[in-house]
Amino acid sequence: MAFESLGQKIQETMRKLKGKGKLSEKDVDAALREVRLALLEADVNFKVARKFIKNVRERVVGEEVSASLTPGQQVVKVVQEELTELMGGENQGIDFSSSPPTVIMLAGLQGSGKTTACAKLARHFSSKGRHPLMVAADVYRPAAIDQLQQMGDRMDVPVTVMDASPEDIARAGYSEAKRNKKDTVIIDTAGRLHIDEDMMEELKRLAGALEIHEILLVVDAMTGQDAVNVAEQFSEDLDISGIILTKLDGDTRGGAALSVRDVTGRPIKFVGTGEGIDDLEAFHPDRMASRILGMGDVMTLIEKAESKVDTEGAREMERKLREDEFTLDDFLEQLEQVQDMGPLDQLMGMIPGMGQKMPAGEIDESELLRTKAIIQSMTREERENPDIVKRSRRRRISQGSGTRVQDVNRLLKQYKQTRDMIKQLTRGGGGKMPRRLGKMQFPPF
Repeated sequence: MAFESLGQKIQETMRKLKGKGKLSEKDVDAALREVRLALLEADVNFKVARKFIKNVRERVVGEEVSASLTPGQQVVKVVQEELTELMGGENQGIDFSSSPPTVIMLAGLQGSGKTTACAKLARHFSSKGRHPLMVAADVYRPAAIDQLQQMGDRMDVPVTVMDASPEDIARAGYSEAKRNKKDTVIIDTAGRLHIDEDMMEELKRLAGALEIHEILLVVDAMTGQDAVNVAEQFSEDLDISGIILTKLDGDTRGGAALSVRDVTGRPIKFVGTGEGIDDLEAFHPDRMASRILGMGDVMTLIEKAESKVDTEGAREMERKLREDEFTLDDFLEQLEQVQDMGPLDQLMGMIPGMGQKMPAGEIDESELLRTKAIIQSMTREERENPDIVKRSRRRRISQGSGTRVQDVNRLLKQYKQTRDMIKQLTRGGGGKMPRRLGKMQFPPF
């Protein structure tokens, strides 16, 4: 995951500071040297890293202290605030037109994930109640048109396709959106392996073919400093309004996310966090800064949970929890909802403190598959009343699921612990369940 190495190094440096009762200027300089080195190793632009360190030092050495914080905590607070500011300060979403449809044009190099980003954006807008239409204006790559049509069919989002110039295709898409009351038009454009004059001229002609409300540049986070250079060149020739950073979940050092806004002056509006069609997040600089510093990202975690849970299903689950009817089928349902929310290492990183306790590679996704196999190898009676699962049944279940008896034992223990915890929360607390709990039951894997 992006920022993993950077986050660990910065967190270690901050822990050293927090352990000191007093901080000298020498202590601060030593810590900031480590932070600067971590930033450069993460492929952050050297000018950006230098500016960041200078800003932090001026605020810390300038004795900008809070009475409620220790000197070490104060440094962490300043680093968090400066990281947030470096990445844009606050979330900047799409500036939707008051006279629909809003037209969004995507630009970027070939291989940056532009076509996939187009479909992910459409999915994102659909989930927010909007009615998007996609325009296949990459006339040089038939595979891009086929890909967009296939994803559009799966999402039930219309795609404008025709044998014409990109400008004519864009105009046709706009007309189709007006005619069919679609409020958001997303235009996929042709890329190149490298920036050249022909590509820029094509993009400018397309941008001038109709009123474009947003031009979003799609860049691949895994290309590191190259992504920043590409963004800088595009921003010089094209009036881009924001950036979509793809593949932020890959084995990347994260330098692009920390550099691109400062270098281009354009905000990161969305980030790709996986290969799935739902793996696109609105970019929140403050939340990302918290993740880097190991402070979690509870708001994004809650949003992910709420987007995956059916309201009626949540009410029924709450009733079962209150009335002590939580079965292994329910346990399996909760497991599947957690899986739908994304990779476990990402989810754990959003829980404050958990990212530091779960080193890279420690969370085994295959454990979830084993758990599902064990539950699915049980009879209905066993899933509804796990207390009857004694030695002979456990052997049969382990053989049926291709697991060990110890695995079955561990699952039953986890289920019992979860059920007991729920009893305490629903009964020990005066019968009141925290509002979010009915929507977020995380099995203790």
